[in-house]
Amino acid sequence: MGTNRKKSNFILQGGILGIAGIITRIIGMIYRIPVTNIIGPEGNGYYAAAYQVYTVMLLISSYSLPLAVSKIVSARISNGEYKNADKIFKAALGFAFATGTVVCLLIFFGAEFFAGRIMSEPLSTIALRIFAPTLLIVAVMGVVRGYFQGMGTMVPTAVSQIIEQIINAIISILAAKYLFSYGQKVGAILHNEHYASAYGAAGSTLGTSLGALAGLIFLIITLMLVNRTLYLQRKSDKTKFTEDYGFIIKMILITVIPVIMSTAIYNISELLSNAMFNKIMIKKGFESTKSFSWGVYSGEYKILLNVPIALSSAMSASVVPTLTGCMAEGNIKAARRRISQAMRFTLIVAFPCAVGLGVLALPIMSMLFHEGYEMAAKLMQFGCVNIILYSISTLSNGMLQGINKMRIPVINAFISLIVHLSLLYLLLNRTNLQIFSVIICNFVFALLMSVLNHLAIRRYVHYRQEIFRTFVTPGICSGIMGLIIFVMYKVLSQSLSNMVSTLICIAAGAVAYVISLVKLGGIRSDEITAFPMGRSLLKIFRSLHLM
Repeated sequence: MGTNRKKSNFILQGGILGIAGIITRIIGMIYRIPVTNIIGPEGNGYYAAAYQVYTVMLLISSYSLPLAVSKIVSARISNGEYKNADKIFKAALGFAFATGTVVCLLIFFGAEFFAGRIMSEPLSTIALRIFAPTLLIVAVMGVVRGYFQGMGTMVPTAVSQIIEQIINAIISILAAKYLFSYGQKVGAILHNEHYASAYGAAGSTLGTSLGALAGLIFLIITLMLVNRTLYLQRKSDKTKFTEDYGFIIKMILITVIPVIMSTAIYNISELLSNAMFNKIMIKKGFESTKSFSWGVYSGEYKILLNVPIALSSAMSASVVPTLTGCMAEGNIKAARRRISQAMRFTLIVAFPCAVGLGVLALPIMSMLFHEGYEMAAKLMQFGCVNIILYSISTLSNGMLQGINKMRIPVINAFISLIVHLSLLYLLLNRTNLQIFSVIICNFVFALLMSVLNHLAIRRYVHYRQEIFRTFVTPGICSGIMGLIIFVMYKVLSQSLSNMVSTLICIAAGAVAYVISLVKLGGIRSDEITAFPMGRSLLKIFRSLHLM
């Protein structure tokens, strides 16, 4: 699993993780539909407030551990230092246990403060307490995933993500239904109808905890199965210098802290936006609708938006250890090639997803949700371009970390966050855009991050992104696809149901986009073979005389 192999198949590994990410997002979207229909947009609002706090604590404690561990382990594996890689894994586990335990206790005992004082959603306290133990579980799981990724395989991470999400989906639906019913009884006693949604939201968080536990169990079993191979690698290691644990902990901290800061600042905007939105809406007299609006935004619009963005997150995780290996060897040319391939692969998917979701926003939302779908459709039509911008900014973040410029994303994210929050404060106070203000500010944040990151990548590796095949061709092909599905839906919806019409249009749109992309030279045969199942796809294209 040396550097050469990782460099040759990083698109494949990223594709594997990307497919798993998309599958988990699809599962997440599917199970959130019945959950949303059980607990309603108001319940989604309570869940979102708790989830924002949980996410930030996860970012601070352990979210960056897979990336950091994979980066450090990859550097050791590329030099054949298997003993040092093993010691890094053990040290990282200790680090994860320590940070995971601290944040677990902080959230459990401080839930009322975070939910009530920070987020202005006191009824989110129940859900937040259930999230607490998940922080420790995910911390440990992140280290194991990072260890496998550092060795050049994304398969254990991919499979564990799918298992985690399946268990999450099953438990979330069952627990949300049961606890929503229980909350109705509590609400009847306390004369507060909101308890049903609050307990329903708590049921959904229980699925997250048990899903994470299932994913961790799978990874531990996988680690036990490959233990013999790892032992033989360590035994064959002739490295004379072995790093002591004190040095390793310092190295982990040096590596993790910039990544934590970058990722935390990059993602904390959602928590701060949620908190600011709630406080200003209460101030302006919209307390009764704030939870509903944010519930539609987070539980309907964001769920669909995040499905294609999962690919950029996966590609980022794949490209970091690869770029680290290139930089360790001083091979800048190879690093530039990996950056170009990763960006093109990501945007080939992001463009059609943005256009498709924008064109079919209302049919898709009405097909999936019972309440709030009209608002969700407007949000998607207004903010579908954020799919492209967040894909670019997420991927470029990973690229900068991979070329050992981890402080740069921190600075860029901080600048973008200040602009984002300042603009949001003005829009919420001075306009009646309400939740649409958040969409606008998300656009500004992601655009600024993308531009600043791109300028930094150009400066440090003298890289210039190819424009036509990366941006123009996918954009044109997506426009063709969008026009086709728009006309098709108008015609089909006259005689077929919304669901049938929408599904036919999605399938036809995918075919139209692929054909357009191939015919206009947006993707070459050598690039197709780098994708998961690429050789099979190439045979199909050639049999259809597309290539």
